[in-house]
Amino acid sequence: MTFVVVGGDAAGMSAASKARREAPSREIVVLEQGQWVSYGACGLPYYVKGEIQSLEELVSVTPEEFRRERDIDLRTGHEVVDVDPDDRTVTARHDGGETTVGYDHLLVATGAESVVPPIDGVDREGVYTLGSMTDGKELREFVARSREEGPAAQPDNGPACHFLETCEGAVGVVGGGYIGVEMAEALAANDFEVHLFQRGDRVLKGFSEATSEAVADHLREQDVALHLGAEVRAFAGDDRVDAVVTADERVAVEMSLLGTGVRPRTDLAEDAGVELGPTGAIATDAYRETNVPDVYAAGDCAEVEHVVTGEPDYVPLALTANRHGRAIGQTVAGDPTEGGPAAGTAAVKAFDIEAARTGILDHEEAAAAGFDPVTETIEAKSRAGYYPEDGRVTVTLTADRGSGRVLGASLVSGYGEGAVHRSHAVVAAVTEGVTVAELADYDLAYAPPFNTTWDPVLTAAKVLGGRL
Repeated sequence: MTFVVVGGDAAGMSAASKARREAPSREIVVLEQGQWVSYGACGLPYYVKGEIQSLEELVSVTPEEFRRERDIDLRTGHEVVDVDPDDRTVTARHDGGETTVGYDHLLVATGAESVVPPIDGVDREGVYTLGSMTDGKELREFVARSREEGPAAQPDNGPACHFLETCEGAVGVVGGGYIGVEMAEALAANDFEVHLFQRGDRVLKGFSEATSEAVADHLREQDVALHLGAEVRAFAGDDRVDAVVTADERVAVEMSLLGTGVRPRTDLAEDAGVELGPTGAIATDAYRETNVPDVYAAGDCAEVEHVVTGEPDYVPLALTANRHGRAIGQTVAGDPTEGGPAAGTAAVKAFDIEAARTGILDHEEAAAAGFDPVTETIEAKSRAGYYPEDGRVTVTLTADRGSGRVLGASLVSGYGEGAVHRSHAVVAAVTEGVTVAELADYDLAYAPPFNTTWDPVLTAAKVLGGRL
């Protein structure tokens, strides 16, 4: 029996590793088009910032360790160009040649790619994305060159920095989501003047308005210039970008980063007859099997069931990929295992602020799923009032009016004040389908250095329960 995996990151390597543990005699082949596997792409902004010193620190398990210690036939530099479900074969190009591998079970874990919007000049030099280790390396090199050369740099000192004299080290970040916010911090920390352009009227749209406003206010306090309601129309310049152009202004920059989201890589699967779901990602059943027998899909290329609605959703996040990859590895080893639904739980750091969200907050989305949503936002102390250096936590909680079921939450606080770890209680409530009254009775930990007697989550549940 041969288990072939296409893609060597979170879902792919989790599946391969679990299959090896459960089926020691199974032949396992992983085909990865790049040279990096099992790496933490979420750490790339902090690598660019300089908090993480080398790309190797982002790698969980090296290719050599997979081959030597886990006995996995990992083939890097192998780009899969064809999947033939009839012959049960996979064909990959490498080093100018081709290799065909037969499979009994196949996992498509091709991940996602950065969305590159149709903006005039988007292909100019100096317009970056951050979707791979290579992207991170290029951005880190840009930052290093800029720091070394400074405003007095001449054009022949390097391609990245000779616009510093005219734009005074300004850079443009397009997109106010996770990557945009994290990269605004990373670039500002390296003494760039950061301009963040967001097409909508607020950053972090998937969070509550209260969270978005708190993060936006803090970005401004950190001298990040926010351009909200500003759709970028062009990256101006000759060969290289030298300005970001919107309908209302032209901002001189020496570099621009696209943080406009990701989309699933599905071409290979589609060509093999694998069906996509309503989100545009690969459709699977509860065991992550596609419509093609013995072909599975997981990670950022595949859909997942949302825990609140029970409907397909697209949640390109690391934990979901790892969970589903692990479940597939166990399934192909002979123990059918469901990967489980997802709540869309996520967290983000913006300078000295942390924020988290889970479940459904948007009222239109909740109503479309058959709920009658009600939302309350409260602000409470993060520690006992008499304890030194206590901070504040803002909690937005959404529930269904009729049933009282907790649908979602968004939390924001100062960094280290607990918004992220407090969100875990709400994740449990959302996942288990409990009511706000039941959430208000959760026995959460209390001690003056860590919390108030009534945790802010409990307070939010009581206030929303009273309204219901």
